[in-house]
Amino acid sequence: MKRPIKVDDYRRLAQKRLPAMVFDYLEGGAEDESGLQHNRDVLQRIRFRPRRLLDVSQRDISTRLFDRALAAPMLLAPTGLNGLFWPKGDLHLARAARAHGIPFVLSTASNTSLEELARHCDSDLWFQLYVVHRRLAEQLVKRALHAGYSTLVLTVDVAVNGYRERDLRNHFQPAMRYTPAMLWDGLTHPRWAFSRLRHGIPGLANLADAGSDDLEIQAALLSRRMDAGFNWDGLAWLRDLWPHRLLVKGIIHPEDAVRCAAYGADGVILSNHGGRQLDSCVSPMETLAATAAAVRLPILIDSGFRRGADIVKAIALGARTVCLGRAALYGLAAAGEAGVYDVIALLKRELDSTLAQLGCSTIDRLSADVLFGERQTAKASVQLEPLA
Repeated sequence: MKRPIKVDDYRRLAQKRLPAMVFDYLEGGAEDESGLQHNRDVLQRIRFRPRRLLDVSQRDISTRLFDRALAAPMLLAPTGLNGLFWPKGDLHLARAARAHGIPFVLSTASNTSLEELARHCDSDLWFQLYVVHRRLAEQLVKRALHAGYSTLVLTVDVAVNGYRERDLRNHFQPAMRYTPAMLWDGLTHPRWAFSRLRHGIPGLANLADAGSDDLEIQAALLSRRMDAGFNWDGLAWLRDLWPHRLLVKGIIHPEDAVRCAAYGADGVILSNHGGRQLDSCVSPMETLAATAAAVRLPILIDSGFRRGADIVKAIALGARTVCLGRAALYGLAAAGEAGVYDVIALLKRELDSTLAQLGCSTIDRLSADVLFGERQTAKASVQLEPLA
């Protein structure tokens, strides 16, 4: 393939380099995977309505999120097992994000520990939390606080693990073991196999020694199940425990966003987990305008973003920032840090070009007026039960 010119080019390169079971883990979704395509379809159905004869000779795609200037309205979303795609994958993602002036969010399921990332990356530190067990969550939060993280991202859309049929058929699991099928898959992808032989199969670094003297925590880790009982009281507990910025990721209903604000969250991330949890779920883009009308919190969004134009559509409907998951991982799997860097650069160029075509000189001037068929104002009817 010639030099990649769009994110999907990196997707093809990633598929070529990775064994099938690893690419399936990256690419796959829940059940019939209709949610994967729906995320893209919703974005593609939204059409632009440009304005003409406006001076767009100077454009600015930078923005602000909370108290920080971002070079573009995007960040790298938390994704797990990145070391499977490229050795030290988390560090490469973090470095590429820092070079572009955008945040990177480290996952609980990362192959680099939160302490190691803090030692090797001097940018603003964000950590994503899965609640597997309440005491384990408390340990991770305190570690993140001690390591200097500024932002905690609580993921709430994994009460149970999604039914991912590709992974089930491939017998994929986080602690990968060599099997004859895996060995053959690796032999037919020699570049990936050589890197694995050299660096080994990555482990879950944040959980390696977690709760080693706590039988309940060890049982929770061995079962690989989330704490399905974690509820709004749990969010209140976490808000008291974490003194810095707290975002709630996995929100899809405006009423839940309103309740997050009431419980002290500093922002929400609209997400259907990239189609990996609940198939046939609505796209976050379908609830974005109503959520933006219902809350004054900064709204971030993910799931299905592959083009700079997609990012513009989300900002026009009320999002502050778009979180990139698979798009960045395609670059990582294809070419390591250089691939991630290039994917971000491609999206920034597309975003800039889209602004110019719309007759808009800055990100902050975007509104639903540039979109065709979208309501100019969105009113949310939100009725809540009294807070406990």
